[in-house]
Amino acid sequence: MELVRGLHNISRRHRGCVLTVGNYDGVHLGHQQMVGVLKARAAELHSAATVLVFEPSSKEFIDPDGAPARLTRWREKFLALAAQGVDRLVTLRFDECMRAMTPRSFVDELIVEKLGARHVVVGDDFRYGSNACGTIGSLRLAGDEHGFGVEQMAPFILDGVRVSSTAVRERLEFADYPGAARLLGRPYRMIGRVVHGRRLGRTLGFPTANLRLMRRKPPLWGILAVWAHGIESRPLPGVASLGTRPTVNGTEPLLEVHVFDFSGELYGRVIEVEFVAKLRDEVKFDSLDAMMVQMNIDGARARDLLSKVDCG
Repeated sequence: MELVRGLHNISRRHRGCVLTVGNYDGVHLGHQQMVGVLKARAAELHSAATVLVFEPSSKEFIDPDGAPARLTRWREKFLALAAQGVDRLVTLRFDECMRAMTPRSFVDELIVEKLGARHVVVGDDFRYGSNACGTIGSLRLAGDEHGFGVEQMAPFILDGVRVSSTAVRERLEFADYPGAARLLGRPYRMIGRVVHGRRLGRTLGFPTANLRLMRRKPPLWGILAVWAHGIESRPLPGVASLGTRPTVNGTEPLLEVHVFDFSGELYGRVIEVEFVAKLRDEVKFDSLDAMMVQMNIDGARARDLLSKVDCG
């Protein structure tokens, strides 16, 4: 999949695409259905199937604290879209200029002048332009004027539920990981590069691989049974803490993964963490000794649980 980052990197050869625009957070089954239609139309028109996303999302830019938890950081989104067979991902920075762009300018400057879209595929709730004033109706009128088609996708319904990023977040929030996986079409995972920490876990006999979340707000918290992918040829079982580490006065959300019976070096490695079950909420302990007692209990529970389930 070709990556185009920034308006200045969109060239004439990128024109004439079949386009979809959206957050694509999670790249769930509804998104995958839309990508399938995008690819089919692109094949019919002998064009590139192109996805346009913004970083950060408009909600994250306008209201960082009130924006919903992010399912996928940009790298995860890129990999998920590439796995779906998208030809090109265009990523533009959402800033004040983009926020002020009128629906008319959005179409004229981005969809027509920059990308020369021949056909646009959007969801049933698609809005665009400043204050989300642009509607599918106005997009159709613009398409008639400029000569591009507009295709509106119906909601994707699974087991009577509309598949959406919100629905996935709700299931993760309530630790319904099988439910989230059903809406995603795959187990929910986070990917990240292992970074150096305070080495406290190693001192306590519980060495951890530390992954920065690269998102303001994660969709799940707590102590969790996990599979770690990308360390060996098979997933490895472990127990993880996703939170701010209040016992040691932490402030930044961090994902710490203790991989059972593994003693190798992981610093700098990129791994994927698959969440299987929530063991408990994160709490502040009165002492490190008390925390160690609970860590051993959590580890034993995670081992037992993971011994009874298949890895993803």
